[in-house]
Amino acid sequence: MSSPPPVSVRVTRRFDASAERVFDAWLDPAVAGRWMFATPSGRMVRAETDPRVGGAFVFVDRRDGEDVEHRGEYVEIVRPSRLVFAFSVPKYSAQVDRVTVEITPSGGACVLTLTHERVDLEYAERTEAGWTAMLEHLATIVR
Repeated sequence: MSSPPPVSVRVTRRFDASAERVFDAWLDPAVAGRWMFATPSGRMVRAETDPRVGGAFVFVDRRDGEDVEHRGEYVEIVRPSRLVFAFSVPKYSAQVDRVTVEITPSGGACVLTLTHERVDLEYAERTEAGWTAMLEHLATIVR
């Protein structure tokens, strides 16, 4: 029996901040380390970005004494409207997913649409909930 094909997860959120401010929050390690892959019960112990096409990022969140590393490589950077990166969590899977962030200005605010491709069907709901929570946290930082 074969596994179901991977799916795409899409999350959209409006921010009461400029597209530039929201976009930059993805690439500045001091800001991104406060919300990206950070969990309420964890502590971010490493946040590094090399924000250029071909550059890498790594975020390590310590959860219950265990480090969980989130890795990626920037595929496309078009400030302030589009960010695409390859993404993996090596501790849990060798699979490399693709995440696309599109930001559209809307007055003094903006709308962000995130599409996470190649998600295993069994993790789709959890992936959507995780990105939704992270974007909620980001909203408190960029306002």
